Amino acid sequence: MERVRIRVYRCPGTEDLPLPRYMTPQAAGMDLPAAVTEPVVLAPGDRALIPTGLILELPPGIEAQVRPRSGLALRHGVTCLNSPGTIDADYRGEVGVILVNLGREPFTVHRGDRIAQLVFSRVVQAELVPTLEITRTERGAGGFGHTGVR
Repeated sequence: MERVRIRVYRCPGTEDLPLPRYMTPQAAGMDLPAAVTEPVVLAPGDRALIPTGLILELPPGIEAQVRPRSGLALRHGVTCLNSPGTIDADYRGEVGVILVNLGREPFTVHRGDRIAQLVFSRVVQAELVPTLEITRTERGAGGFGHTGVR
């Protein structure tokens, strides 16, 4: 497994929160903590930008993706909007998580709660080349369930 060193800055007042870490040896994502100063209650249908207290210094060619935690989605209907959220290598602001409550009950975010996961990935930039025709395939333009349910 490839390892990349990522510099991380803790925003003032968040030194009490643990740095994200992998919870198992083969985990792909690190859990992000909520750096809220007071509990945030998300009523059903509500969304909020939850701070993490972290600023990442990503090396060129690396992105970070903010993704939902499956347990929050399954148990509470809480997920991330704009998912996966992309953090570009040249972004130097605080990482925030846009949480939404799609569940039936209010959900409270407390300081230090693990609210999302952070996955790092290599970046490929493409050069788009205009063309007058596209190569045909057997699938063609079929999409959005064109192969059926089973």
